[in-house]
Amino acid sequence: MSVELHSILKSTFGYSQFRDQQLSIIETVLSGKDTLVVMPTGGGKSMCFQLPALVMEGLTIVVSPLIALMNDQVSALQELGIAAAALHSNHDSENLTRIYTEVDEGKIKLLYVSPEGLLNQDTYHFLKRQKISLFAIDEAHCVSVWGNDFRPDYVKLQFIKKEYPDTPMIALTATADANTQTDIIKQLGLKNPEHYLSSFERKNIAINALPGQKRIEEIYNFISEQKHTAGIVYCLSKKSTENVAQKLKDRGYKADYYHAGRSAVDRKEVQEKFQSDELTIVCATIAFGMGIDKPNIRWVIHYNMPKNIEGYYQEIGRAGRDGLPSATLLFYSWGDYTQLNKFIDDSPATDHFKKLQRAKIDRMWQLANALSCRTNLVLNYFGEYRVETCGKCDNCISPPEFFDGTTYSKMAISAVIRSKEKVGQGLVVDVLRGSNKQEVRELGLDQIKTYGVGREVPQRHWLFYVNQMINQGILAVDFSDASRLKITPLSHQVLKDEFSPELAKYIDQAKVKAAPKTKSKPVPQDYNEELFEKLRSWRYKLAKEKNVPPYIIFGDRTLKAISAEIPQNNMELLNVDGIGKKKLEQYGLEVLEMCYEFK
Repeated sequence: MSVELHSILKSTFGYSQFRDQQLSIIETVLSGKDTLVVMPTGGGKSMCFQLPALVMEGLTIVVSPLIALMNDQVSALQELGIAAAALHSNHDSENLTRIYTEVDEGKIKLLYVSPEGLLNQDTYHFLKRQKISLFAIDEAHCVSVWGNDFRPDYVKLQFIKKEYPDTPMIALTATADANTQTDIIKQLGLKNPEHYLSSFERKNIAINALPGQKRIEEIYNFISEQKHTAGIVYCLSKKSTENVAQKLKDRGYKADYYHAGRSAVDRKEVQEKFQSDELTIVCATIAFGMGIDKPNIRWVIHYNMPKNIEGYYQEIGRAGRDGLPSATLLFYSWGDYTQLNKFIDDSPATDHFKKLQRAKIDRMWQLANALSCRTNLVLNYFGEYRVETCGKCDNCISPPEFFDGTTYSKMAISAVIRSKEKVGQGLVVDVLRGSNKQEVRELGLDQIKTYGVGREVPQRHWLFYVNQMINQGILAVDFSDASRLKITPLSHQVLKDEFSPELAKYIDQAKVKAAPKTKSKPVPQDYNEELFEKLRSWRYKLAKEKNVPPYIIFGDRTLKAISAEIPQNNMELLNVDGIGKKKLEQYGLEVLEMCYEFK
C-alpha cells in the first residue's frame, strides 16, 4: 500500500515524498479509524484526506467553513484532474443539478460542504443515498468553545457520528491547545481516535514584536525589506484598516482594505485581486484570511495585539504556506490590552467564558512582552516543550541585556503604595517622572515622596520596565478596579531586599528592527530570476484566462524550482516538486519552451 500511495502522491499531486506524519495519518484513515490531526498551516493537512479519498471507494465529504476556501480547494483539485465539487448557496440551480447528478453517478470523489449546508434537509436526504467513505472536518477548532473561532453550527455536526457510526472521520486544525483538542474529540464524538500532533513550529517564519509607537513608520521600514511581496496588515478596527491602507497607497504600494463594513461585492473584489497578485497588501480586520489559500504571502503584520495566541498563530500562519522564508511583526501596547479586556467586559458572554478569554489575553500580552525565545513561548502554550531556541525570532537574534532592577522596582512599588494603589500604569510613570499633568496635580500625587524620583529615566523606558515588573509579578493589574496597579507578595520581598529582580535594558527601536531585517529576507536561492519572472507573467496571464488564482496553476516554490533546474524534457520536468502527470499534460510544452531559452 505504501508504494501505491507514493505513486499517487507523485503522479497526481506532483510530490516525491510525504511530509512529516502525512503517510502515517493517511494509513490510519485508510484503516477506518477516526483521527484527530493538529498540524500547522502549510503543513499539508489537506493531503491527509484528499489522497485517501482517491483510494477509498465512494464519496468523501469535506466540511469547510467558507465558500471561498471550498472553491479554491476544488479548483486546485480539478487542476490536478481530481473530480471534486462544492455545494453552497452561490451556485445557480443548473450548477447544483449538475453536481447532484455527477455525485449520483459516482463521478465525484470529494464533495465540499459547509456545516450549515450539511444540516440542510435536502442535502441530508441527498447524501443518505450515497456511499460515503470518509468525513473530513476542516478547521475543527471551530467546534470548541475553547478554540479561537467558535461556531455553533460546528457543534451540530455531532449528528454525523450518530447517523454514520461506522464511517471514519478525520478532524483537522492548525491551532488547538490541549483543552481544545479534548473538546474536539468530545464534540464530534470521535471514537478512540488516533491523535497526531505535529510540531507547532513554523520553521520558515520569523516572529518579531515592537511596542506600539510610531507604527506606520515601523511598517514602512519593515515592508521596505520585503521587496513588494504580498502581505497582510491586521488591525483591530475598521477605521485603522482604511487609514493604514491609504498611507500605504500614498507610498506607492498596491494596497486596499477589507472589513465587514464594506459591501460583499467590494470584499469579494479585494480578495480576488489579492489572490490574483493584482493587490500586494491587504489591511484587514480578522474577518479576512481564513478563506485565503494563497501560498506566497511573505509577511504578516499585526497593527494591534490580537486577543489570544491561537488567533495570532493562525493569522501569522497565512504567511509562508509554500515553506519559503517569511516574516511577521507584532505591535503591542497597554492601550491594546485594555481595549481587548473592555470588549470582553462589555460582551454578553457568561462569567466563565469571560474569565477564560481574559486569561488568554494575559498569555498574549506575555508573548508580546517576552524577553526570551518567542517561538518557544508559543510552543509551550500549545504543550510542546523544548529548551533549544528557534534562532530566528527577534529575541534570539538580538537577546536583551539584563541589569539589577531593584532600585527601579522599589521606586515603582513605592509610587503605587503612596498613591494608595489607585493609579494605572501610565499615571505611575507620570508620578515617577515628575509630570506636571493636571490629573497628577488634582489627585495630589505631586505631593507624595516618590514624585519625580525617576525623572532621569525616559517615559518609554519606564513603561518598558513597569511592563516587566507586571510580567514578573512584582506588581499586579487589578482588572476589577479599572486596571489599577496593586502590590503583591513579591513587592514586599523587593522592598525588604529579599528578592532582587532583573530587568532587561531598554533598546532603541532602531536596534530592535535591525535584527529582523537581516533574517526576514528570503534565503538567497540559486535560480534564474529572469526565467522565474517570465514564468510568473505566463502564469498570471493563464490564470486570468481560466479565472483562477495564479497559485492554483503553479505555486512560487514550483516556479523557483523550475527556474533553478531549467528542465529540458518531460522527464526532467516531472522531477520538479509540484508537477504531476496532469499538469505536465496541460502545461509541460509551454514551460519547456520557456526553459529552452535559458539553458
